[in-house]
Amino acid sequence: MSELAIFGGPKIRTEPYPQWPVWDERDLQAVTDVVRSGRWGGYPYPGPQTAELARKFSELQGGGYAVPMINGTVTMEVALRAAGIGWGDEVIVPAYTFQATASAPMSAGAIPIIVDVDPNTYCLDPKAVEKAITPKTRAILPVHLAANMADMDAIMELAEQHNLIVIEDCAHAHGAKWRGRGAGTIGHFGSFSLQSSKTLTAGEGGILLCQSAEHAALAASIIDCGRPHALGGGPEDPHGLSTQGGNFRLSELQAALALVGIQRFPEQARQREEMAAYMDESLSEVKGVRVLKRDERHTTRSFYCYIFAIDPQDFGLEHDLLCAAMEAEGILCETGYQAMHNYDLFQPQRSKLAVPNTFPEYFNFKDMHLPEATRASEHEAVWLDESIFRAGPQGVDEVIAALRKVQRNAGELKK
Repeated sequence: MSELAIFGGPKIRTEPYPQWPVWDERDLQAVTDVVRSGRWGGYPYPGPQTAELARKFSELQGGGYAVPMINGTVTMEVALRAAGIGWGDEVIVPAYTFQATASAPMSAGAIPIIVDVDPNTYCLDPKAVEKAITPKTRAILPVHLAANMADMDAIMELAEQHNLIVIEDCAHAHGAKWRGRGAGTIGHFGSFSLQSSKTLTAGEGGILLCQSAEHAALAASIIDCGRPHALGGGPEDPHGLSTQGGNFRLSELQAALALVGIQRFPEQARQREEMAAYMDESLSEVKGVRVLKRDERHTTRSFYCYIFAIDPQDFGLEHDLLCAAMEAEGILCETGYQAMHNYDLFQPQRSKLAVPNTFPEYFNFKDMHLPEATRASEHEAVWLDESIFRAGPQGVDEVIAALRKVQRNAGELKK
């Protein structure tokens, strides 16, 4: 019989990982209280739970004006609109990220300019950003991916030189810090997701951190059907600030769940960060594995998934075969995102959307050359689920045991 579980051998991990989302009587009580209050939805905005979430989340990240809303894609669209960015403007986005980072600018009427990533971190490459800046560029949308953060020093320097807005996509970075500053507080905006798999969740939802009171007031107006809102949480703007908007409000039920999640978050984040350091050390001893570089300016790590890279030739397998074998061993892992120009979920040229049909020259994907994102998505990247890191040292040890087991038997998988 084969040693590999994928061919009938014994699994490395046989017990379930810690559940996600985590819940207890506090969540049940919080939801019950909202149900009994009769104020379930998001109108009038913000409700008491939503206002408290905004305050607590700003404290968690270390600053900014928080505007909770319906999800972490709308947050990016709203940030662009609040900054006055729209029709025909260019917004630079990384090639290796979830499709929402590129689709959000199109919803605002802007054009996503897809550029390559740094092979050491898989985050947006500032050198590629600099080359992509044109007179039409209005914003940069860096993504803090997995356990890394984009080089915010270099990105903010480029933004200052070219008078650009920076919107940090922090869907993976609740609690992360760069030079001691919270993710989402370094750029002009920070976009966070509360989707069910994220490390701070309300099932669905998002929060936009704004660094100016005016942007926060505009964002609140945009998500509340254009109604005027207060500047910086004070009394309603006497000038009657309002704009064209829609209903993207967060419900009181979701806000209540997120507030309980914030209570648990610091200890969960501490445990993940501690186990990530152990994973870095353990992976560095496996032949053919490359631990992504951690910048010393990235002072606190917080992550949604942990990514490492393999050299297929040196390791002995391509990453898709490796992940299939690891899954069979009971290890929660996957190959992750596709590069944006090859992404099955990102096909704007097949739609009736206004931006790709008006500016088709920007969406000629077959001519795009994005070698680092392509290499990561098609050959190198291995994504580990965050629950592995809440399983303690045993969870890390099992990953290493499974990697070594698969590597020993790589020949079987290639037949």
